[in-house]
Amino acid sequence: MVEKNQSGGLWPAIYDPLRQMGHKLAEWLSPASDASTDGNIYRITMELPGVGEDDIDLSVHDGMVTVKGEKTDSREEKGDTWYFSERQYGSFSRSFRLPADADEAKVAAQLKDGVLLIEVGRKAPAAGKATKVKINRA
Repeated sequence: MVEKNQSGGLWPAIYDPLRQMGHKLAEWLSPASDASTDGNIYRITMELPGVGEDDIDLSVHDGMVTVKGEKTDSREEKGDTWYFSERQYGSFSRSFRLPADADEAKVAAQLKDGVLLIEVGRKAPAAGKATKVKINRA
């Protein structure tokens, strides 16, 4: 984003590092993922440790797979003379553009051991039938 500074003040110089830090934080909170294909199916794998199935929203629309969710994790430990409590909260959203031959009607997902596996079927290639074109005389 480009900001026009008419007064020549310091505000853009101050906000720019904060804006970049926000982008880095968003990248850090995004779940690790990878995509692959075996020729018949597209696969997207995301690491979502501590995220329950009910906390994940998976949708496919206009050639885009979107995974949204929220992680709420807490850990508590106690000893005779000490107490430790740690909580992690955060929402995430990742989107993946599907290739043109992906079949949005053939999508399946499975969550196992903190890993979400999304499989998207591929459309059969169109028959390679040639079309005869009539040439008109001018």
